[in-house]
Amino acid sequence: MTLLKWALICFVISLIAGALGFTGIASGAGSLARILFGLFLIVAIVIVVVAFAIGQAVF
Repeated sequence: MTLLKWALICFVISLIAGALGFTGIASGAGSLARILFGLFLIVAIVIVVVAFAIGQAVF
């Protein structure tokens, strides 16, 4: 859940920086948000697959 929270924070920073005209910061924060969200999806999918393989609910 922490990865998703940080991805959302970077996304908000990117939106605010873009609205204020700081395109370099907006681009960097957007890239970081995209990477963190991708990592979150990979970890979530792995956890679900392992949970189905074991046959128990992990959450």
